[in-house]
Amino acid sequence: MKRTVRPVFSVLLFLTFAVTLICRLIFRRGLSFFEMETNVISPRSPAFMFNSTLLKFASVDLGEAQSKREIEQLLEGKFGGPRTYKTFATWRRFNHYDMKARPSNSFPVTFRSPAFYRHWLDFRRALSGWVRRKGFTTDIMPELVRLIKAPLDRHNGLVGSDQRYSSCAVVGNSGILLNSDYGKLIDSHEIVIRLNNAKTNKYESKVGSKTSVSFINSNILHLCARREGCFCHPYGPNVPTIMYICQPVHFMDYTVCNSSHKSPLLITDPSFDALCSRIVKYYSIKRFVEVTGKSLEEWSSAHEGPLFHYSSGMQAVMLAVGICDKVSIFGFGKLASARHHYHTNQKAELGLHDYEAEYAFYYDLIARPQRIPFLSDKFKIPSTVLYR
Repeated sequence: MKRTVRPVFSVLLFLTFAVTLICRLIFRRGLSFFEMETNVISPRSPAFMFNSTLLKFASVDLGEAQSKREIEQLLEGKFGGPRTYKTFATWRRFNHYDMKARPSNSFPVTFRSPAFYRHWLDFRRALSGWVRRKGFTTDIMPELVRLIKAPLDRHNGLVGSDQRYSSCAVVGNSGILLNSDYGKLIDSHEIVIRLNNAKTNKYESKVGSKTSVSFINSNILHLCARREGCFCHPYGPNVPTIMYICQPVHFMDYTVCNSSHKSPLLITDPSFDALCSRIVKYYSIKRFVEVTGKSLEEWSSAHEGPLFHYSSGMQAVMLAVGICDKVSIFGFGKLASARHHYHTNQKAELGLHDYEAEYAFYYDLIARPQRIPFLSDKFKIPSTVLYR
């Protein structure tokens, strides 16, 4: 009896093993087929194709030749050019004038004081270093953590990290802020960036009271440099200042004021400036052609050509995009019934900015980040929200 059962049991065991093996092979093939079908049904969306003509046109710096000449003159110590003289003449501490003596260019003769020569070498060194870094690179955005965040962390007594800030609020100066109470929401961010020394006093419920970074253009610093002690600290002397250069001659203001700053006074990298310039120009040209139907060549005369420039707010937003994981934008936009600035009575906009083009950029930054030109594919754009 036992001899009869053993062969039967062995056959059953073999059949069970064979069936199990066949089922596994069928399941694996089926799973592979399902994955293959899934890949076929849901292909990756193709990369957005930019208009190559617009990209090329936006890459041309119409003011480059003039800027190069001014820089060469400044490095040679010639401050008498038509654009730079007015700026230089305001440095009363450095200059003495003989109003009766006038050279051929009709400007009064300037006698430079010893104080000027004490700052001259620092000015020349700073301007030369800035010129050497001028150019364009698509890889500047990841570098902002090292160039900007690391010095800020050191100032705040923190160990430098290659991680971005968790959240940043960029507070613009539009009068639309008076229609909302965003103060507490703004102050809840890890970093709060304010523009061009806009007031917060008496506006705390609207714009908040916290300030981590003061972002200005060099025209603001030039006005500050005329004050005693270069006072330029509406948020307190310990709040860091980040500045972009409007005119190379403003490096003299930087060298004078930097020595008195308790907190960092940082200048944006010229490669970062070039990136911001190209992005805004691309959006401006694109909008000009679509709205007016005119040719690309007519854009220059409509937007002041070499003087066309991005706004301080646009570059502050780009700065936050580079150093923050989440960016919240406040006070960007306009209404016919609202002031241009919430803290002033100014109504007109500057002609050298194209705010409508910048608003289109903010929309893409939030809803269609893959459509922003000139950014490296390796750079990850953070989550961005616009509050109005």
